[in-house]
Amino acid sequence: MVQRAPSRLPDRAPTIRELLAAEERTVSFEFFPPKDDEGEAQLWRAIRELEPLRPSFVSVTYGAGGSTRDRTIRITERIASETTLTPVAHLTCVGHSRDELRGIIGRYADAGVRNVLALRGDPSGGVDARWVRHPEGLDHAVELVHLIRELGDFCVGVAAFPEGHPEAADLDADAAVLVAKAAAGADFAVTQLFFDARDYVALLDRVRRLGCDLPVIPGIMPITGLAQISRFAQLSGAQVPSGVVARLERFSDPADVRREGVAIATSLCEELLGRGAPGLHFYTLNRSTETRQIHAGLTVGQRAAAGST
Repeated sequence: MVQRAPSRLPDRAPTIRELLAAEERTVSFEFFPPKDDEGEAQLWRAIRELEPLRPSFVSVTYGAGGSTRDRTIRITERIASETTLTPVAHLTCVGHSRDELRGIIGRYADAGVRNVLALRGDPSGGVDARWVRHPEGLDHAVELVHLIRELGDFCVGVAAFPEGHPEAADLDADAAVLVAKAAAGADFAVTQLFFDARDYVALLDRVRRLGCDLPVIPGIMPITGLAQISRFAQLSGAQVPSGVVARLERFSDPADVRREGVAIATSLCEELLGRGAPGLHFYTLNRSTETRQIHAGLTVGQRAAAGST
C-alpha cells in the first residue's frame, strides 16, 4: 500500500505544503457532510475504519448552507481534536460575506486547523444555476486564497479540473485560472474526479507550460455502481469513458460491479502514481470498504516501501 509521511511533526500536525515538499506521496480521504445524526454516525464509522491507514489528511466537503455547513465546520473541528488525523478544512465563497469568511477561518485556526481548501463553490441553486456572489462576498476562488493567506500562515489548497471547469472558455483558459490561484498563494491543488490518466497528464502539461510547478493531487472516486458514478460525473462536468461503461455493464450482480469498480480505480491509481502524481485523494462517499480495497491493492506503493528498507 502507499506509505504516508510521518503523522506528526514535533509540535504540530504537518501542513500539506510540508508533506509535498518532503516528496512524500500523500494519501487522503474526503467525506461529504451528513444531513442528519444517522448520517453523521455513518461518517464517523468510516473515519474510524480509515484512520488506521494513516492518511496524510482528510477533509469534509462544505455544504451549500444551513445545518450542513455548520456540521462541516463542527466535524472538521472534532477531527482535529479527537483523532490522530490531519484535517483540511473546506471553505467556499457561497453565501458568505468577507466578514463571515474571516470568522470561519478564525474558528478553524482556533481548533488548530492550518490547512484550508479554498473553493468558489457551486451556485446555491445548483450546478446549472447562474453564479451570484454575496453582496459583500467574493466572486472567485483566487480571492478566497488571497483572504486566507492574509489572515495567517495557512497552507491553502485549491480545485483543479482535468477535463476543464464547466464554465471555462477552453482548457487553456482553465489552466490559466489554476496558475492564477497558485500565484495568489495556493500551495497545492486537488482535482475533481476523472477516469482517464491522460486527462490528468494533459492538465499538468498545460500548467507547466505556463511556468507553474503547483503540485496537483489527482482525485479518485471508487466506483460502486454505474448509475452512481454517472451521476457524480455529470455533476462535476466529467465524462465516464465508454471503456469504463462497457466493463461495468458486463455485470448484473451489484457485488461484481463493485469489484470491477475497485479494479478500474486501482488501475487508474497505479498509472497515475507511475506517471509521478504526488499522491491520491479518494472521494469516499462516506464508505470505507472500496477505498480500503483500492488502498490495499496499490502495488506501486508496496514496491516503493520495499525499496526503502
